[in-house]
Amino acid sequence: MAETLADLVMSRRVVITVGAGGVGKTTTAAALGVAAAKRGKRVLCLTIDPARRLAEALGLQTMSGEEQKVGAELFAKAGIPMKGSLTAMMLDTKRTFDELIEKYSSSPEKAQQLLGNKLYQYISTSLAGTQEYMAMEKLVAVQADPRFDLVILDTPPTANAIDFLDAPAKLADAIDSAAMRWFMQAFESSGKFSLNLLARSAAAVLRGLGRITGAGFLPAVAELITQLNDLFGGFKQRAKLVEEALRSKEVSFVLVTSPAPMSIQEVLFFSERLEESGMPRGAFVINRFRQPPPCSEHPPTVGDAAQALSAHGLKLDDDAPERMTRAHSDAVRLAALDALHVRSLDQRANGKVPIVRVPELASDVHDLGNLALVAETLMTGGV
Repeated sequence: MAETLADLVMSRRVVITVGAGGVGKTTTAAALGVAAAKRGKRVLCLTIDPARRLAEALGLQTMSGEEQKVGAELFAKAGIPMKGSLTAMMLDTKRTFDELIEKYSSSPEKAQQLLGNKLYQYISTSLAGTQEYMAMEKLVAVQADPRFDLVILDTPPTANAIDFLDAPAKLADAIDSAAMRWFMQAFESSGKFSLNLLARSAAAVLRGLGRITGAGFLPAVAELITQLNDLFGGFKQRAKLVEEALRSKEVSFVLVTSPAPMSIQEVLFFSERLEESGMPRGAFVINRFRQPPPCSEHPPTVGDAAQALSAHGLKLDDDAPERMTRAHSDAVRLAALDALHVRSLDQRANGKVPIVRVPELASDVHDLGNLALVAETLMTGGV
C-alpha cells in the first residue's frame, strides 16, 4: 500500500514541491509546513519568490533571506493548536552563491577577489540555472541543520519544472566547457591575458569575440573564470553530490499541478524524469479541483430555482432563475472536464503514488485560517 502524503510529511527529512508556474507550489509548500508544525515538527519552509499574500497569510510583513519564525500567538489567534514550530525563509540567490564562495575558496583572499569581481556580481544572479542550482545548494546546507526536523523546499518558478533537476549538470557544463578552458589557458599565472598561449583555432575564436565585445572584456572574463576555477576545480563532483542528496531516502517530491491539461502533461513528464533518475515521487497534488455541485445528476429546472428563491424570500431580477440554472449547468460541465483531465494522472500513478485533490476555494489563501484549511485537506487525502 502506497504511503499517504501525511505519512511522507511526518516521516521524511526533506519535502520538495515541484510543478509548472502558477499551479500553487508555494501555497502547497506553506500549507504542508503548517500541517507538520501543528503535529509537532520543527519546520523550515524555504520558498522561492513567494507572493506577498502568502507572507501575509503567515503573519509576516515580507519574506526575506533571513529566517523568520511564525509566532505561536498567530496560530493561537487563528484557533490552530501548535505543537511544533514553523520558520519561513526566502532563497537569496546571490547570498547563497556568496556563502558558497566563502566556504569553498582556497583562501579568504581568493574569496574576496571573486566576490569583488564586477562580472561575478552580474552572473551570481543572472547566469542561466544559477537560481535553480543555488536552491539545491541551500537545501543541502539546511538539510543537516539540527534545529529542524523537516525542510520543505518550494522550487523556482521556472517555465519548465525539469529545469530544477538539470541545473547542477548545466551549470557544471557551463563552467567546465572547452571555451572556459581556453580562457584559463590564456590567463597566465602572472595574471596577464595572452592569446599566444592558445592553439591557433581557439585564439582566432577569441580574437573575433574580442572585436565584438571590446578590448577589456576578454581579460576580465579570463580573470573571472580563473577565479571560479579555484572555487569550482571539482565543481562537477560537487554538482554530483547535490544530485545524490536528492536521491536520499530522506527526500520526497510532491508534484503539484492544476487540472489544466498542459500542467498535467508537464507534471507527468517531470514524474517520468524522477523515475529515470531514481528520485522518489512522493505524491501528486491537484490544486483548484472543481467538484460537481449538488444535484448534478438531476439538475434543477428554472422552476426549481424560482421556487428556491421564493422560499428564501429573495427578490432578484426576473431572469435570475434562468441564470442560476445556466450557472449550475456550467459548474457540472467544468467539474466533468476536470475529472476527465486528471484521469491520465490516475492511470500513471497506478495506485502506487497518492493523488490528493484540493478543491477550488471561494477566495485566495490570504490568512492563516485558509492556509490551515488547505493543510488539513492535504493531510487527510483531499476530496
